[in-house]
Amino acid sequence: MSYCQFVLSAPPESLHHHYHDEQYGFPIHDDDELFGRLILEINQAGLNWGLMLQKQENFRKAFANFQVEKVAAFDKQDIERLLQDKGIIRNRLKIRAVIHNARAIKAIQAENGSWLNWLKKHQNLSEKECLKVFKKHFKFVGGEIVKEFMMSASFWPGAHDESCPTYQKTIDAGAFWK
Repeated sequence: MSYCQFVLSAPPESLHHHYHDEQYGFPIHDDDELFGRLILEINQAGLNWGLMLQKQENFRKAFANFQVEKVAAFDKQDIERLLQDKGIIRNRLKIRAVIHNARAIKAIQAENGSWLNWLKKHQNLSEKECLKVFKKHFKFVGGEIVKEFMMSASFWPGAHDESCPTYQKTIDAGAFWK
């Protein structure tokens, strides 16, 4: 079942409706917001997306408003603080991966001007090739995480069924993949 079909069956008050209609598959132009989406995708591994949507603002607060520069400077005390934060997923491997990934993004920004530029350079790779490039730089990224990240941030098509009204909205918003 596609996400579009799932949302049709979800209760109207579900957070899925807003995410599906206003965020999923829409282009993200800001490196910090792209990082935030990657944080949520990494933390969703083994869990469900609804939980990530419920905790999204908690993650934003816990991880310095998704500011790459600030998260890259997190230290052992920050890791311990995050492990005590009941508002997020308290998984040491995921927390350490987020900090590592912020540092990796900083290095990518230094070489490419922005993470967005780097992502655009790699968006035409096959799923397998893109995963290989991601694994070279980032931690806690697998095939499904990379695929969902690339689709959800509009680098790859597939976020919406072509019959879904939101599909056209993503194109009108300037989807990177079109």
